[in-house]
Amino acid sequence: MGLFQAIDASASGMTAERLRMDVISNNIANANTTRTVEGGPYRRQMVVFEPRTGKRTSFGQMLSEQMDAGDGVRVTGITKDNAPFKLMYDPNHPDANRDGYVEMPNVTIVSEMVDMITASRAYEANVTAANAAKSMATKALEIGK
Repeated sequence: MGLFQAIDASASGMTAERLRMDVISNNIANANTTRTVEGGPYRRQMVVFEPRTGKRTSFGQMLSEQMDAGDGVRVTGITKDNAPFKLMYDPNHPDANRDGYVEMPNVTIVSEMVDMITASRAYEANVTAANAAKSMATKALEIGK
């Protein structure tokens, strides 16, 4: 793997994790949104990643195959979580049904915070890998002095 391939792979990971953090932030910001433009409460969103190999592989295939080093990752889409909405009893709420229940978003703050921590750590790991590649290149250039 060349120097620029290593930095490119880390950069693709940083870009993907930054988008993931943006989506998680959006989920947290809309954790109490009961009315959206589409109608109904806000539905949690998730980012889908895949390797930049050009071919789709399952997780099991990725474990058994030798992946090309330096390919990186890309975001293939943002999907909506189809988990059921939570029901909260509040007959005075403007979005309450005739039984007094309000459909609340399917966002759990605790799981979103866990996802935010893992995305942040993955971003940091990619920064460390890019810095290591940069440091190796600097040391290689110093050999010639």
